[in-house]
Amino acid sequence: MDHLKMHTPNIVDENVKKIGKLFPNCLTERLREGGKPEACIDFDKLKQELSSVSVSDKDERYQFTWPDKRKALLTANAPVSTTLRPCKEESLNYDNTQNLYIEGDNLDVLKLLRETYLNKIKMIYIDPPYNTGNDFVYEDDFAEDIDAYMGRSGQYDETGNRLVLNTESNGRFHTDWLNMMYPRLKLARDLLSDDGVIFISIDDNEVDNLKKICNELYGEKNYISEITWYKGYGKNDSKLIRNLTEYILVYAKNASSLITLEERPFEIEKEGYEGAKIIQDKYNSLNHNEDNRRLFEKELKDYYLKNNLKGISSYSKVDNNFRIYRGISLEKPADPCYFYDIIHPITGKPCAKPKKGWVRSEKSMKELIQSEMVIFGKDETVLPQRKAYLDDMRFETPNNFILNSDQGGTDIKKIFGTEAFSFPKPVSILYRLISMYKINSSEIILDFFSGSATTAHAVMQLNAEDGGNRKFIMVQLPEACDEKSEAYKAGYKNICEIGKERIRHVGKKIKAENPMTTQNLDVGFRVLKLDSSNMEDVYYNPAENAHVR
Repeated sequence: MDHLKMHTPNIVDENVKKIGKLFPNCLTERLREGGKPEACIDFDKLKQELSSVSVSDKDERYQFTWPDKRKALLTANAPVSTTLRPCKEESLNYDNTQNLYIEGDNLDVLKLLRETYLNKIKMIYIDPPYNTGNDFVYEDDFAEDIDAYMGRSGQYDETGNRLVLNTESNGRFHTDWLNMMYPRLKLARDLLSDDGVIFISIDDNEVDNLKKICNELYGEKNYISEITWYKGYGKNDSKLIRNLTEYILVYAKNASSLITLEERPFEIEKEGYEGAKIIQDKYNSLNHNEDNRRLFEKELKDYYLKNNLKGISSYSKVDNNFRIYRGISLEKPADPCYFYDIIHPITGKPCAKPKKGWVRSEKSMKELIQSEMVIFGKDETVLPQRKAYLDDMRFETPNNFILNSDQGGTDIKKIFGTEAFSFPKPVSILYRLISMYKINSSEIILDFFSGSATTAHAVMQLNAEDGGNRKFIMVQLPEACDEKSEAYKAGYKNICEIGKERIRHVGKKIKAENPMTTQNLDVGFRVLKLDSSNMEDVYYNPAENAHVR
């Protein structure tokens, strides 16, 4: 007689199996409530296996903790019995689209997505609540069912989603915010592919704590960067200083597998290579033919430009062996190792030196000369130059600073004619992040704090430009719009209605503007709504159920 489990797998059970495979002698059994046996780990034996590295409760150790952290971990591992119900009437091209728009508490949704998308999400972007006080609406109490919860709090939507505000009495305490974020980020890691990456927008209220919990969950070695986004605008209500920046933390599932090179246009219009423009035009003409482009890319290895080898340009001149910076003499003398002789290979005389010194040390310069990467002039009076191959100039590593003054509110206003959503992220920021990571044309991008669906907007726009087929999964709690807001006055009852309408509008606009190249572009989405399961906890008994074969 088979007993169906009407909930997601218990992650603890999976972890017990993994440890059991590594240390079979540590696997044992115990009786749980009800008298049924279950597998568990003998921690005394496990400590013996790890005796050289185990830490006792009395030992001091580096750790980051807060009240209820253990409960947050249990919350992440606990199974849920909810399900996702399709809503075709609110979907667009339901039967053919591969995009998802999911309404509901993202913690429950992440656990359900884990069943299908474990290790399959290439990129996650989230813009979670910033903990500015009285601003987020999540409570994760799985010890009671939906009916009990609703009777206790009275704050819920029509499908029973938890809508509990971070109260004024709690203000900006860190505990509530950390307990809300920790289990979600833990589940997000499970969803990422081995070469996946997560981008998290945050401000300075919680950036330090966010980095600490990400270091714990993803590992410090998988920390990629803290991108500073200079917005160029901000609230002018601070008594001390006006913040014009926000941050985007970047972590990888496995940093050694992550590639973050951006392709850039060839810098061809430099003095030194007359045929560069011809090469550029030829490359552009082959851009949409993969086979021809691969052949041509091999040819690129033979083409190069000439870059100068002069010293740092910000130093205006050298005077009496002291470097002069913007007219001010620096205390430290100019480094003599950048003022050495380079012997011309034909005349045998020292080449002319730049006034600011060479850009490389003598040892590094010798290595360049030996590898034939330096071009000498007709004689020693001409400054040597370095070869810069076009193939090497096609890619660059992105930096951790984004100068972008675009305002997401402008994007929203163009769509809705009013400011239907407060402080949305600009499409250009999401477009930049997806392009930076070089998400392949068929990868999945997840945003489980989707808000006004900026991420979906950016995915469709990028697909339209490069012919890609990236898929998006948007997850959003149907938080009610304030009755005084512009969105509510425009007829939108909750945030999900705003997000879905934005996707419809943007998809229609993209196709109308590019009818010849977007015929097969997927601008649809399936709407799924989190709900309690409609399956009863039953035993399938063929003798009692004649319809079961």
